This record gives sequence, structure tokens and C-alpha cells, in this order.
Amino acid sequence: MSLPTPEEIIDDISFFDDWEEKYKYIIDLGKSLPQFEEAWRTPERLVKGCQSNVWIQPHTEGELLSFSVDSDAVIVRGLLGVVLAAYDQKTPAQILGFDIDQYFSDLDLERHLSPTRGNGLRAIVGRIQGLAQSVSQ
Repeated sequence: MSLPTPEEIIDDISFFDDWEEKYKYIIDLGKSLPQFEEAWRTPERLVKGCQSNVWIQPHTEGELLSFSVDSDAVIVRGLLGVVLAAYDQKTPAQILGFDIDQYFSDLDLERHLSPTRGNGLRAIVGRIQGLAQSVSQ
């Protein structure tokens, strides 16, 4: 499965007039993510700071990092798709160098999320950046 690029997501989201349609797009993005293995639903893979349960399993393929992710909330699973578009199949340097704040700003995303969802999104980003940091050392 290949996710759209961040630029494609920005273009796709900008096509919709209202946030109801944008949310549907994000939810559909989450539905396209691969199945998450049940064995990975462990406390050490659980992201702290999220209102919903979110699990991240990193994988290395040569110099590239990829991530298996899941959440028990459909909108959060969609947000994971948005984040993975920026971070999946990238080197640690690419992950750490990507301007995630600008990406979220271009999507006008955080303004349309509840404060707890926004904090959870930041926790997900922090976990992935932390994983990239630990691999690059």
C-alpha cells in the first residue's frame, strides 16, 4: 500500500469545501492503512498523551524507517495516515528535517481538532521523531 504524498494530501484536502468532507477524506485515508498485528498491541508501543489508544511499531529497511500504526478511533487512524504520508519510508534525517508544523498549517488541521486530539497528534509526531532520533545516533 502506498500513501499519497504530503503534497497530494494537501491538494486533495483543499479540493473539499467543508470540514465534514475533509474529515471523511482523512477517515478514508485511515481505512487504507494495513492491518496492525494483534501482537503489537503492547504497552511499550502505546503512545502516551493520546485520548484514544494509538500504537506504533517501527521497522527499519536499510536506512529507511517505516511504521505500522493503529488506533481504536477512526479519525485518529486517519490522522495516522496523514502523519505517515510525511514520515513513512524515510531516513531518520528526512523525518527529523520535515517541517511537520508547516504541513499541518497547510492542511489547516489543528484548528479543526479538539485540544485533546491536537495534543494526541503532537504525541504521535513526538514518538516518531524520537524513534528517528534514536536510530540516527
